[in-house]
Amino acid sequence: MLRILGRATSINVRKVLWTCAELNLPYEREDWGTGFRSTASAEFLALNPNAMVPVIVDGDFVLWESNAICTYLAGQDPRNALLPTSPRERARVEQWMGWQATELNNAWRYVFMARVRNSPSHTDEAAIALSAAQWNHCMSILDQQLQGTGAFVAGERFSLADIVLGLSVNRWYLTPMQRPELPAVAAYYERLGERSGFLLHGRNGEP
Repeated sequence: MLRILGRATSINVRKVLWTCAELNLPYEREDWGTGFRSTASAEFLALNPNAMVPVIVDGDFVLWESNAICTYLAGQDPRNALLPTSPRERARVEQWMGWQATELNNAWRYVFMARVRNSPSHTDEAAIALSAAQWNHCMSILDQQLQGTGAFVAGERFSLADIVLGLSVNRWYLTPMQRPELPAVAAYYERLGERSGFLLHGRNGEP
């Protein structure tokens, strides 16, 4: 049985849970992280020296980093439901997954920590405003892409890119800050809302 280590409220754990839902993969989840078992324990550090969730244990195989985990799980699906086999189509999916992990995540981090986590280390109003502006800029890039595809991030077909970015869109909508009107993103958000996995692990009230 696949084991998923990480608290269910973590956005990165939710990527993995949504992927499992799309693939109908059975798993056992264990609570680790804030409010639960410490990721600084020797037991956890032996699995991930970064002390971060999620981690999966699949038999004797251990893997960390949420996007890598999602790619690994999707790559075992004989239907190729989430990850295309064509090199160009797969590269497009991985391009947007990489963009989410770098450009988009770096943009939202400060304002999210300030407005949602109420972090005492994130109270600089200028830094909050800059982070919000950068986040909105990234979302406008996503909006342009969705205008072009008319459906999902990497094209007409739902893919892993939509799992990692769908959760980011949910976080954008739930963070208290000013946002521009982005019609393609709004339509995309409603389109994702038709998927049971997103309702369970994405659009479930957790930013």
